[in-house]
Amino acid sequence: MAAFYTSLLIKRCMEADSSIRTYPDIGDRAFGKIGRLITSVFMCTELYLVVTGFLIMEGDNLHNLFPEMKFDTCGLKIGGRESFVLIIALIILPSIYLDDLSILSYISATGIIASVVIIMSIFSVGTLDGIGFHNKGELLNWSGIPTTVSLYGFCYCAHPVFPSLYNSMQKKHQFSKVLLLCFLCSTIGYASMAVIGYLMYGSKVNSQITLNLPIEALSSKIAIYTTLVNPISKYALMLEPVVNYTESWFPNHHKKKYIKFMLRTGLVTSQVIVALVVPFFGFLMSLVGAFLSITASIILPCLFYLKISGKCIRGGEGLLVLGTVMFSILITIFGTYTSLVKIIRENVVGYY
Repeated sequence: MAAFYTSLLIKRCMEADSSIRTYPDIGDRAFGKIGRLITSVFMCTELYLVVTGFLIMEGDNLHNLFPEMKFDTCGLKIGGRESFVLIIALIILPSIYLDDLSILSYISATGIIASVVIIMSIFSVGTLDGIGFHNKGELLNWSGIPTTVSLYGFCYCAHPVFPSLYNSMQKKHQFSKVLLLCFLCSTIGYASMAVIGYLMYGSKVNSQITLNLPIEALSSKIAIYTTLVNPISKYALMLEPVVNYTESWFPNHHKKKYIKFMLRTGLVTSQVIVALVVPFFGFLMSLVGAFLSITASIILPCLFYLKISGKCIRGGEGLLVLGTVMFSILITIFGTYTSLVKIIRENVVGYY
């Protein structure tokens, strides 16, 4: 509800100034260059870590399919999961060098179909492959609330792309209806997967349910391979704003081919390092959701709206916006702390 409300606030900010085209433009309109800088940093950092999560997810699922695979090169032993992260990065790397991503945009549009296929495949595993829907777990785990709410924030963090979507619509007055439909469909999809996963595996469900599936079942293979193909098609597109922002640091050199090659290769290399150092998909996405998604999708739209609308805001609505900001700040603090503690703890435990 908070995410849907702040998406409407973004729409109102854009209606207040027809020159606004992108999300950083809203930050600039509200707080000048500092607002643009803060918005760009949060947006790019979020996208950077999201696509890093893709590498972790790919490595986990491929290692689940081929657990015996390892590499021993020049005396250096590379584990199965780590080797798959490197292989996927090499497969994805050529797409990062493309300047025209229009072809990939059509491929990534299949994400909706892929999501439906994954849900139906996992449901088929429960109904046809002997898993069933009879497992039980701890229905309410209070200590997991900060992580859970942070993941909710990550699931609804599309706000930085809303201005571009709004400007691309011919019938802009229907934008609110489109948002409502999208949020409802997303919530139904998330809830369906949550219920199916809980009934199939209870508290033993992994951060990626594909890691629980029996790999010999056909439905499991469909779900896993669909999960593997989907992020590869989205990787370059989602990283493009980060690439553009990074290249803008070198205005006099970024058009040179070797500079582009070095910068883009360096970005992917840094993501591989992060994926190897922080191999915990659920905790990383929780950290992204708590610190970045909640800030970029809830807190910043509220602050932008308060600044741009100014005295036009009615008393009741002003309290609602401020209440949303305070609630989101609490989620950010507790969610970020919990996620960092779990990541550090898992790294230390894994090391010893």
